[in-house]
Amino acid sequence: MDFAFSSEQDMLRTAAREYLAERHPLTGLPAIIDGEPGWQPESWQPLADLGWTDDELTLLDQVVLFEETGAALLPAPLFSTVALALPAVRGDEELRAAVASGDLKLSLAWAESGRPQGIADTGLATTADADGRVTGRKILVPDAAWTDELVVTVAGPQLRLVRTADATVTPVSTSDRSRRLYEVEFDSAPSRALGDGSVLAEMESRAFVLAAAEALGVGRRALEDGIAHASTREQFGRVIGTYQGVSHQLVDSYASLELARSLTYWAAWALAEGDDQAAVAVAAAKTAAAEAAVNACERVIQVHGGVGMTWEHILHRLYKRAQWLEAFGASGRALRGRIADAVLG
Repeated sequence: MDFAFSSEQDMLRTAAREYLAERHPLTGLPAIIDGEPGWQPESWQPLADLGWTDDELTLLDQVVLFEETGAALLPAPLFSTVALALPAVRGDEELRAAVASGDLKLSLAWAESGRPQGIADTGLATTADADGRVTGRKILVPDAAWTDELVVTVAGPQLRLVRTADATVTPVSTSDRSRRLYEVEFDSAPSRALGDGSVLAEMESRAFVLAAAEALGVGRRALEDGIAHASTREQFGRVIGTYQGVSHQLVDSYASLELARSLTYWAAWALAEGDDQAAVAVAAAKTAAAEAAVNACERVIQVHGGVGMTWEHILHRLYKRAQWLEAFGASGRALRGRIADAVLG
C-alpha cells in the first residue's frame, strides 16, 4: 500500500505555503490580531476561491492545508468553519455549498461551564424546545464573532444551527490573540435542526486530527526560527549552534515533531478509512503533536535567550497557539487515558 502523498497534495502544500507567505506573512500578523476585529474579513473570499473551505477536500488534504495555516497562525475562521463545524452540515447540500463558496462562516459551540469540555461529551445544559428555540450558555467558542452561524450542541444530544446575530456574543480574554474565544448566550434563539448527536464522536476525531496538523505547523515554524538564529548568532567567537547545549535541544524538537507528524498522518488515514485503530491513532496524534509544538516553542525561546517572549518577537505568539492546541478538547493526560483503555481493555 502506498502511503505517500499524491502529487495533488504536494501541489496543495506548495501553493498554500506560497500563498500564506505572500498574503499572510508572520511579520504582518501582530498589527492584525492586536487590533479589531482581529482579522481581515476581506481575506475570507480568496481562501474560499482557493477551495480551502470545500468539503470535497479529503481529510488528508485538510491535514496538508492546516499544517501550513498553523505555521502562518492564519487569523481567519478557517479552523472553526472547516475543522469544527463543517462535518455537522455535510448532510445539507445548501449549507455545504454556502461554506464552499465563502458565503457562510461557521463555528461550533459545544463547551459549557462546569462540564467536560470534549466535543462528544453529553449531559448538556443547553436545550432546544419543541419549536427549536435554543436556550443556554456556551463558553470558549472559537471565532464566534467572526461567523455567520453557529452549530450548537444541545441536550439530547442534538445539533442545531443558530444565526450568530440571534445570540449574545461576548469576547473572552485569552493569551492567543490569533484565535479568539467567546462566550455565547442563547435566549430562546430560533434554530434549525442539523441532526442528532451520532456524529459528535467523528466531529471530535476530525477536529483533533486537524488540531494536530496545526500543531505540526506551529512547531515547524518555531523550529525553523530557532535553527536560523542558532546558525547566525555568535557567542565566545563561535556560532551558538555548534554548542551541544543548543544543537541538542533543536534536534530533540525535530525528532519529536517528526514522530508526531507520522502519528498525525496515520490518524488521518485511519479515520478516513474507518480503521479499527482510528480512535487510538487520533488520541496519540493530538497528544504527540500538541506537546511537540509546545516543547519546540519552549526550547527555541531558550535558544533565543528569552528574547522570544518579548512582545515584538513572533515566538511567543506561536507558543500561545501551541498551548491552546494542547488544551483544546481534551488534555494529553485524558487522551493517554483513552489510549490505555483501548490497549489494555
